[in-house]
Amino acid sequence: MKILIAGAGGQVGRALLSCMPEKASVRGVTHADLDIADANAVLALARSERPDVIICAAAHTAVDRAESESELAARVNIEGPRNLAQAAHEIGARLLHISTDFVFDGRASTAYRPDSATHPLSVYGTTKLAGEQAVQAILPERSIIVRTAWVYAAAGNNFMRTMLRVMGAKGHVRVVADQIGTPTAAISLARVLRALVDRPDLSGVYHWTDAGVASWYDFAVAIAEEAAVLGLLPATVRVDPITTAEYPTPARRPAFSVLDSRALLEALSLTPTHWRTALRTELKELTHA
Repeated sequence: MKILIAGAGGQVGRALLSCMPEKASVRGVTHADLDIADANAVLALARSERPDVIICAAAHTAVDRAESESELAARVNIEGPRNLAQAAHEIGARLLHISTDFVFDGRASTAYRPDSATHPLSVYGTTKLAGEQAVQAILPERSIIVRTAWVYAAAGNNFMRTMLRVMGAKGHVRVVADQIGTPTAAISLARVLRALVDRPDLSGVYHWTDAGVASWYDFAVAIAEEAAVLGLLPATVRVDPITTAEYPTPARRPAFSVLDSRALLEALSLTPTHWRTALRTELKELTHA
């Protein structure tokens, strides 16, 4: 089996490279290697590599910057997946595509199912939803879209690393407590995508996050506590809860974006890791690094 991973330089892409099947021929390409918004380049690479499976881990994920970079966000989040889907269609490959909880407006009070009505609030969410739709229109039977949420890793730019940096420098942070979701380690998502590589019988839209529910404030408190145990931060760090109104951002975010992962739980017979357990593992990686 040949697998092509677009976005291999990102946190999910790096996690994917670490857990692909041993017997598979895997090639990871970064943005420097391939601009997925360049249809000709994507098709040329697909024709050259002839992968059986393409995984799209590339995205414009800077949620606030996307508000002022809407054209760039559209190129990466819409044109990119469309080009990968068209290339997969030509060579007979499958496409696994990562999407986001930001396709929802956060007005629900129970976990969003894959078939729940979408209503993005931001440029990021709008472009990611359009990317999903482009993939499904081109590869309805040979694509899987996996929506996830609040992804972080020991490497890369993410909430956990930002909190560690700010807490270490200032000893105090104020974090939004009225946005609810599920922190998800990049490796958790990567392992699910790896399992989906072996399931050509599956297609459509699915959800996957680590287990449990948290606010950004809860996540920050856990980071402070777990990091203190590992000696990454002093035990004196203070985390104060604030409201979304007290921390205005260019992009609107869903107040509630918990995702219902039961369909993949049943299809893959997997047991999700609780987000705090996964957090502890990622922080331990930092101590080893």
